[in-house]
Amino acid sequence: MSKRAPSYNPASINHSIRGIEFSSHLLKLNPNLNRLQPYPFEKLTKLFAGIEPASAFTPINLHIGEPKHSTPDFIRQALMENLVKMAHYPATLGARSLRAGIGKWLMQRYGLPAIDPDTEILPVNGSREALFSFAQAVIDSSRSDAIVICPNPFYQIYEGAALLAGATPCFLNTLPGNDFALDYAQLPDEVWERTQLMYVCSPGNPTGRVMSMDEWRHLFELSDRYGFVIASDECYSEIYFDEASPPLGALQAAQRLGRERFPRLVVFSSLSKRSNVPGMRSGFVAGDAAILKKFLLYRTYHGSAMNPAVQAASEEAWNDEVHVVENRRLYREKFKAVIKLLQDTLPVSLPDAAFYLWLKIPMNDIEFARQLYRDYNVTVLPGSYLARHTHGINPGENFVRIALVASVMECAAATERIKKLVSSL
Repeated sequence: MSKRAPSYNPASINHSIRGIEFSSHLLKLNPNLNRLQPYPFEKLTKLFAGIEPASAFTPINLHIGEPKHSTPDFIRQALMENLVKMAHYPATLGARSLRAGIGKWLMQRYGLPAIDPDTEILPVNGSREALFSFAQAVIDSSRSDAIVICPNPFYQIYEGAALLAGATPCFLNTLPGNDFALDYAQLPDEVWERTQLMYVCSPGNPTGRVMSMDEWRHLFELSDRYGFVIASDECYSEIYFDEASPPLGALQAAQRLGRERFPRLVVFSSLSKRSNVPGMRSGFVAGDAAILKKFLLYRTYHGSAMNPAVQAASEEAWNDEVHVVENRRLYREKFKAVIKLLQDTLPVSLPDAAFYLWLKIPMNDIEFARQLYRDYNVTVLPGSYLARHTHGINPGENFVRIALVASVMECAAATERIKKLVSSL
């Protein structure tokens, strides 16, 4: 005689659910989650709460670094043509043809003599995901005194990655008086001795500054002396203004300085900005093979293999430069228009690269962003939201980050409204 399925009393179920809700405060979660600060855009939403922007102006959003140029047709076509591949599980290591395509691009772009697609390249689901998970793989969790160094201002993922890996983030302020360069002398030897990982961003977010060969040489010397890993975020590397002078990359600097096989160096790159496919979530990491071997092991458990159709479309994107040149032309037009309009009102100059203006303003940056939104329906990001108070200052104060991602017409219109606000102060 077969057993009957157990019966359930709805009243009993409801009672159990209420019990779970009642005792939810007893849950034990990762305490490092409590160390995370609100994300900049969450802060901005709270800042604008209850404000009705002036209806006389159409909204123009320049606060998020999300590309708005059209995705090239050939990338969309490649994605659609390869949807059949989604019937199979992808390998975490990715298709060799994709890794070989990325390797070819790296050698052509940075003049590298060779790079091994089997050991020195790993496709990832966008640089953001990889930048975060990399810290989990690198940081020695048995050490309670581990430090991760970040530039300041910075991309917030660096701090979150450090905190959730159980490390302490320390910051290097990048300041206008030093042309926003990394001043390594800001930190004493005892901090460097505890450092396990350093994030750098070149071209920088939000300043757009490109690190020089001398900065790389000094950083490599520090890495050799103290043994920490360098994570170089280069997601803006393909947005620059002189076709004859592309930004220096970390692998390129290492190669020129005779650092064969890139010791303790891993570079993070992405198609999001280069090819206008932020929703495709496609990038790669490249560099030290020994580190990438461990990172691949971590990612095998992490469950982060790239969609096969995305891999195929990514391969097509990395193999084409025509659309990237056109992308840069569009950004040049916007910078040219905005700087011409703004230069008689505020100190402004063309950054080395990327699509941001890091603009010094004559008042508190948070209040400036609030007034600009309220009175002119333009959204920019307060600089202090991108930085932490350290070494006695918040280096983002009295700056705003403007992402020139909208059309030329919208960027020009937003600039005119900024001029009106500044003139009214």
